[in-house]
Amino acid sequence: MCTMSESRPTQSAGQLIHSHPRRFAENCYVYPVLSRRSGGISIGVNLNPDKRCNFNCAYCQVDRRRSGGTVAVDVGRLAAELDATVELVLSGRIYRETPFCQTPLAMRHLRDIAFSGDGEPTTCPSFDQAVAAAVEMRRRRRLDDVKLVLITNASMLDREPVQRALEKLDANNGEIWAKLDAGTDGYFRRVARSAVPFRRILENLCHAAAVRPIVIQSLFMRLEGQPPPAGEQEAYCQRLIQISSGGTIKVVQLYTVARPPAESWVSPLGPAELDALAERVRRRTGLTVATYH
Repeated sequence: MCTMSESRPTQSAGQLIHSHPRRFAENCYVYPVLSRRSGGISIGVNLNPDKRCNFNCAYCQVDRRRSGGTVAVDVGRLAAELDATVELVLSGRIYRETPFCQTPLAMRHLRDIAFSGDGEPTTCPSFDQAVAAAVEMRRRRRLDDVKLVLITNASMLDREPVQRALEKLDANNGEIWAKLDAGTDGYFRRVARSAVPFRRILENLCHAAAVRPIVIQSLFMRLEGQPPPAGEQEAYCQRLIQISSGGTIKVVQLYTVARPPAESWVSPLGPAELDALAERVRRRTGLTVATYH
């Protein structure tokens, strides 16, 4: 039987923080997680149960060798799952169940609803409708303090349907958490392994940051045992300066590999390496940087 945890995380709570399974109960799209970056419970919305993505990141934990099923998203079912999961969290019933009974007392709050899953959420044809469903549920339940978060690789932010969804997010305590894992085109292609040009990612990030403050999420790692070279780290800082020169970066979230990656030649940076990179970014850009080991 699960027992109440103290406000300081136990070993089991630590495992809960680092383990983010995207299947919950009988749900197809919606899953709760304990999120370090959110500081509490985040309810994920997986718009890519088919596991399709326009990136094939070397560090991703999703096994794309096996299809996850149908492409089409049933927005009605998604909305029902979202409402039921929000009720489970708000009522506190989730903390009676394994593994969420290990949630530290200080983190027993619903912080956000995040569009994040087994692929890039903005590639889903129903992305705009899914955002509208989350907006309506948030309004109906008067969850004014709960953020709507888009976790994105920024590849589709220039598309008209995505722009319509971003307008809804902007009007409803929304926030963009955008990936930037490289400073140069060569390193980007090695890590992201995508046909999307690096310049498009940078252009989209610059435009998004000019419209509203954005969060930059960056994962750095060892590739074949080697950390990102000094020149790559400097180029990354320059990209941040480029984005923030005409816009606003709210915070840079730096982290490393926490779950088994797709490739065996990918491994995490050590805590000292990640902290040194964070200090370099602070010094070179003047931006606020948070690290997650």
